[in-house]
Amino acid sequence: MMKVKDKEFTPFISAEELDERINCIAKDISKDYRGRNPLVLGVLNGAFMFVSDLMKKVDIPLQMSFIKISSYQAMNSTGKVRELIGVSEEIKGREVIVVEDIVDTGVSMTHLLETISEKGPASISVVSLLFKPAALKKPVMLDYVGFEIPDKFVVGYGLDYDGFGRNLKEIYQLK
Repeated sequence: MMKVKDKEFTPFISAEELDERINCIAKDISKDYRGRNPLVLGVLNGAFMFVSDLMKKVDIPLQMSFIKISSYQAMNSTGKVRELIGVSEEIKGREVIVVEDIVDTGVSMTHLLETISEKGPASISVVSLLFKPAALKKPVMLDYVGFEIPDKFVVGYGLDYDGFGRNLKEIYQLK
């Protein structure tokens, strides 16, 4: 049991399970992008731990940057996406890999993909550590998925509850 602010959470995905799955995704990306030079865009704040661990295991040349968007307040999606830090790198003609912590409603990812597409990339791939298919409101194509999970609130390993819990090394779900 883990208490974050005023809510109780139970263990859901262990650090060992995360590491094992991240190893698999890194191998797939390394194989799929061998001989190419992709631009990896990590989505802040939630994906910072995932991006860090994943990129340490990808063994190809690449460039990395971050973008920051927000659509959550406390435990609920607002349905509105705010871009807080935009893409500063040249994207035109580049192969882009977007790395996200979680895709649930698909609203944020749809907005982000539209924004990136407008800049003329050669291709866009999406990596999401977690995917909640039952929560999806907008269809999103995901190329690499760590775990499909039920539509329950999760915290830890970069994911937060009202700004807290990001530093947990495992993922917990709301009790």
